[in-house]
Amino acid sequence: MKITKKILFCFLIFILVFGINNDCFSWGFWAHKKINHQAVFTLPAEMLVFYKNHIDYITKHAIDPDKRRYLNKNENPRHFINPERFCAGLQIHNSKVGITNPNQLIDSIPRNWSDAVYKYSEDSLKEYGIVPWYIYEMLGRLTAAFKERNVDKILKNSADIGHYIADAHVPLHCTENYNGQFTNQVGIHAFWESRIPELFGDKYDFFVGNAKYIKDPQTAIWKVIKESYIASDSVLKFEKILNDKFPSDKKFSIEKRGRKTIKAYSYEYSLAYSNMLGGMVERRMRASILMVGSLWYTAWVNAGQPDLSIIENKEASLELMNQLKLEEQERKKINNGENGHTD
Repeated sequence: MKITKKILFCFLIFILVFGINNDCFSWGFWAHKKINHQAVFTLPAEMLVFYKNHIDYITKHAIDPDKRRYLNKNENPRHFINPERFCAGLQIHNSKVGITNPNQLIDSIPRNWSDAVYKYSEDSLKEYGIVPWYIYEMLGRLTAAFKERNVDKILKNSADIGHYIADAHVPLHCTENYNGQFTNQVGIHAFWESRIPELFGDKYDFFVGNAKYIKDPQTAIWKVIKESYIASDSVLKFEKILNDKFPSDKKFSIEKRGRKTIKAYSYEYSLAYSNMLGGMVERRMRASILMVGSLWYTAWVNAGQPDLSIIENKEASLELMNQLKLEEQERKKINNGENGHTD
């Protein structure tokens, strides 16, 4: 797509002033890496050595799915679901904001992908978001990778599924009002899932116990979606209450982040919001860690519990690393506005 110099200049100024960055609408790079990293320590001994030997890969590549949004048009809907969009014509959601009968709303959506396609069409599903179905698909891929004892596939699918599971735990990934655009709260998405954990995450308790075998992963995944959807109401409501009573000149601060100057929610405003949420961000991160570890473990068990000691010291192939390197180079070209693209 061709763009004029004037449009590009205005776009760059917008980025400089408002701090739009690559990890908008995601847990944020710090949180995704932390979730995958900590999930390793939930695993049983039979898996732990393999995953600890590859913990750098699992951690670093937790953010790959976000990076692929720039390269693959099919990537974006894998990160979210807007339950309200599935319920047109049902008398269970009477506005774009606020939650009415969330159990009936979520339960009205078919769990099976083919049933959902039949009911809504694949194009509609991709428009409304497919994260719960895609996690289940990724679980199948990881199970197959364990059966093959294919190091590349185990590592790639483990890192990727960790990302999508973490996204499903974010309340604003599970509502149509995902960035407060319907309630004059634009910016709340990155505030909740990036700013809060980056400021206060070092004090969170990330020791969540042992991974558990999940007999019915599909039901477990949709339970996460329902919890996130219900929590989205509080995420939006509490910030609106805080905004109305907090001094407007204290809400934002100007900060340096690398070479960028960004407008960010102030420390004081972030702390007040975090306190109002009562530990919600920490709880969702902890739940993410345990679910990531548990689905890794479930895939391994479903694969027949293959002996990973045979491959525990085997590194990711040069072919995989070169592929990832090429993808990163292409992403940087797109971010830099080459080839006629913009973010």
